[in-house]
Amino acid sequence: MSDHVSEPVSDSLSPGLQAGAHCAGAPVSPWVQRYAPLIAGGAVLDLACGSGRHARHLAALGHAVVALDRDVEALAAAAGPGITTTAIDLEQAGAVWPFGPQRFAGIVVTNYLHRPLMAALAGSLAPNGVLIYETFADGNAALGKPSNPAFLLQPGELLDWARQHGLRVVAYEEGVVDTPKAAMVQRLCAVQPEFPRMAALLPPF
Repeated sequence: MSDHVSEPVSDSLSPGLQAGAHCAGAPVSPWVQRYAPLIAGGAVLDLACGSGRHARHLAALGHAVVALDRDVEALAAAAGPGITTTAIDLEQAGAVWPFGPQRFAGIVVTNYLHRPLMAALAGSLAPNGVLIYETFADGNAALGKPSNPAFLLQPGELLDWARQHGLRVVAYEEGVVDTPKAAMVQRLCAVQPEFPRMAALLPPF
């Protein structure tokens, strides 16, 4: 899944993606690894899951995982115990968000941006749900793909979006990361209002 086939921004193995950029053996994002323990028991959505690096991590934590992507071949690699794979292109004309309100205890999105889905993401979080989001941001063009400004988060965009949808921000970072490659990113962990405040206190790395 991506905002544009020539500059994909998901974990999917979609046309135009540089070879090996999101291989099946790619490591779990440190951001996801750090904040996934906040997710309470319940189903978790891995949106634009690609070959399933985060779906497998979440399943290993004991969650029932819905792994969604448009790439059928990538989904085949994502399949495993505790993981239900779903092949849907949510950017296709007429596509409908397939999940009901308050469905997921957690939603994880990495390396993917399609702004029309953002309201649906918030609506599908359970009352104590957790959103973990990490993707490319303005300034990434100096470091590599994606470089089209339309597919890069603007400064503070994830923060603004979370607040507009009533989410409480637990953690936020914006800047350059070195791994798995140099990139400008924004990353956010936000929770629904009913999430226990003290439960969001994690030990440092």
